[in-house]
Amino acid sequence: MSTGAEVKDGLPVIFVSEDSEMLDLLLRFCYPCTLAEDPTLEDFRDAVNVFEVAKKYCLDAVERTICKSLFSPKMLETNSLRCFAIACRARMQNECALAAKYTLREPLVPMCFEEIELITSREFLSLLAYHKQCGNAVQALAVDVSWVTAAYSQWTSAPWLVGRYADGYCGCARSVSGRYPVIYREAVAQWWETFMDFTFVELRDKPCPETIRKNVERTIQIVRQRNCRHCSPVVPGVMRDFTNLFIRQIEAIIAEVRLDMKF
Repeated sequence: MSTGAEVKDGLPVIFVSEDSEMLDLLLRFCYPCTLAEDPTLEDFRDAVNVFEVAKKYCLDAVERTICKSLFSPKMLETNSLRCFAIACRARMQNECALAAKYTLREPLVPMCFEEIELITSREFLSLLAYHKQCGNAVQALAVDVSWVTAAYSQWTSAPWLVGRYADGYCGCARSVSGRYPVIYREAVAQWWETFMDFTFVELRDKPCPETIRKNVERTIQIVRQRNCRHCSPVVPGVMRDFTNLFIRQIEAIIAEVRLDMKF
């Protein structure tokens, strides 16, 4: 021990740059699990700060624990871009890919976020390219609607889709645009075509399940307000079922798109 070192109670004093609050939080992760549970990290900034300090002092076990908090669905849903930046900074390949998928909830060109300075322009361009590829890929579902007819094998399985019921056609307008192939030799209901048109435009910017859910709920309200005696009563149930089918399709497509980023 150098003679100039400060000593207190017979022990050397080590000076660190972190404040007492941060060190207290960090050290609580070091307690044996039999004595205390790990602290809960509700605030994103706290999680990032503790993560950085854990890396600084090479506390690998603490890093792994904090990663579980940082890259939990709760954090990712509200801080996807920030999580992506942290994952890039820490060179965590799997977490980068996970966070990138959650960023699909954001617009293709996002607002500036606090941790953007942590990533390089190449990393950011890789994220934008991934986002655009996902938005383009899901457009295939608008061109080929065989996934719809595969789920509803005949018009009686989805009478609301073509506005045809056991006692004849309902009062809802049917499409004359031809934008969607004729299903069951019937033109689709105009409201359904409008729903699909709006949804695919928005999926190009935000290719995620939330885009579908939002447009489904809007469509349900529109159709119910029309007071069609056939479609209005059934549209909440059938369109929410259709939501699940639609989401499965886009998730399958997005799962095939890869984030081009290697560390």
